Amino acid sequence: MRSHYCGQLGEALIGQTVTLCGWADVARNLGGVCFIDLRDHEGIVQVVAEPDNAAYATAAQVGYEDCLKVTGVVRARHSVNDRLKTGRIEVVAERIEILNKAETLPFYLHETPGEDVRLKYRYLDLRRPEMQRMLRTRVALVRALRRHLDAAGFQDIETPILTKATPEGARDYLVPSRVHPGEFFALPQSPQLFKQLLMMAGFDRYYQIARCFRDEDLRADRQPEFTQLDMEFAFVTEQDIQDFVEGMIRNVLKEVADIELPNPFPRMTYAEAMRLYGSDKPDLRIAWTFTDIAELVKGCEFKVFTDWANHAEGRVVALRVPGGAALSRKQIDDYGAYCAKYGAKGLAWMKVESRTKGREGISSPIAKFLDDATLQAVLDAAQATDGDLLFFGAGPYKTVCDFMGALRLKAARDLGQVENAWKPLWVTDFPMFEWDEEAQRYVALHHPFTAPKIDDIAELAANARIAVSRGYDMVLNGNEIGGGSVRIHNSAMQAKVFELLGIGPEEAEAKFGFLLEALRYGAPPHGGIAFGIDRIAALVAGTESIRDVIAFPKTASAQCLLTSAPSPIDDGQLAELHVQVRPAAKG
Repeated sequence: MRSHYCGQLGEALIGQTVTLCGWADVARNLGGVCFIDLRDHEGIVQVVAEPDNAAYATAAQVGYEDCLKVTGVVRARHSVNDRLKTGRIEVVAERIEILNKAETLPFYLHETPGEDVRLKYRYLDLRRPEMQRMLRTRVALVRALRRHLDAAGFQDIETPILTKATPEGARDYLVPSRVHPGEFFALPQSPQLFKQLLMMAGFDRYYQIARCFRDEDLRADRQPEFTQLDMEFAFVTEQDIQDFVEGMIRNVLKEVADIELPNPFPRMTYAEAMRLYGSDKPDLRIAWTFTDIAELVKGCEFKVFTDWANHAEGRVVALRVPGGAALSRKQIDDYGAYCAKYGAKGLAWMKVESRTKGREGISSPIAKFLDDATLQAVLDAAQATDGDLLFFGAGPYKTVCDFMGALRLKAARDLGQVENAWKPLWVTDFPMFEWDEEAQRYVALHHPFTAPKIDDIAELAANARIAVSRGYDMVLNGNEIGGGSVRIHNSAMQAKVFELLGIGPEEAEAKFGFLLEALRYGAPPHGGIAFGIDRIAALVAGTESIRDVIAFPKTASAQCLLTSAPSPIDDGQLAELHVQVRPAAKG
């Protein structure tokens, strides 16, 4: 139907006849001549219809976003347009066919409407060159990953989409079975167990670009269905896995977007990341770090500090904000309100106006509670200089990490203190378990199949609270882009981990009996990692939202505005599935 793509025409084709198909990005009838900017997925070219040509009459009828077929001769442009790849040539139309007239669009493609409009008319949103660029970036990323893995001997193996419900963490999406009344499949949260079984089956190196599903509570930039690069290796250590995938990510991002990543990536333990940054996915583009001051303020008169400085599970930290003394009181109060969303009961602060003036050079509502020696010790520890602002966090260790970590990110972004760079790292040595106060039991920090660094079962049971796992995350610019671990390959150890997580023998057998049995038949040491394709694509494409790199995403409330899903099911279908819908509880 066409001989060339619009964006691929060039001076080498001058004098040749071409046939193009696309949309009228711009249509201008200047009376004596018609100009049409014809757009396809490769770019835009200017089409000229002159009055002495039969194409002119049709060109005069062309409207915005009409779908066209154009045949004409390529010639040099009189006025060069350097903003276009095709800006040195144009096509003189000999024949124009309107393949389909476009009604008035709900928005102009040269604008960016609200997200609800974009998602309702996603097929129009995706015509925009910026969206085409981002989706093509994702395509190039996946293609490069596949090429790299295929060359390294990995086998692309599909795992089931309809599987067994094994809730642990996020909720499963359930699928009723028509032929097994009252029973349900679940959509996979990940291919975790199947990829482990593939290692036990002797496939050695597996990968899959896998669709995964999690019925999570609503969050701004999460999707109920998402895509991950899933990988598993047999007979490996965590270092083997990390070395391979680090090289893969470095090479793929260089190929796809000319991004240079360091070799090797820096490494940091979970404990160190929380101590310095209050986050297990620290953004290293921000130079600011926390200073622990609990030992300095244990005896001061500020009760909030002393209570938590003397508490076994407490933490008191200072965050130095260079140049932050210029912030107004309202701006500081706004940061306090922001921290409250993350559990802060208050946010103490101190402006350093002149250190040479001692106490007189400090502006702070809490300075009066610190004696001169303590005040100077805190300033020295934080390396505060004139013009700085110190924020202080005090409370339970995790809570302080949460709100001070969030504050660090927000304040640095607000003040333009985020380096324009690519900063990856490995975060390692995650806790094996964390205590869930509400459920009064341990939960797995990664997942219940992650191996502990302690090999002895009795020792693990005795030290569960402080046990460290063989889990690891790859972080890029403050985003966790991949997470994995060496897995448990011993049936007795797996059973003990289930027990420590409050999963008794009967429940473990009902949910994971097939895994425990498989582990008894010579399971090899194995491990793996999964990378978030959506997140990596968004980073490479330069967008904050993963929805921009997903062709047909859901909203933050897990709805598809395009198809109006989810939607009610009629009683006949429900009856066939042996399912009855109960009305939602009021209030």
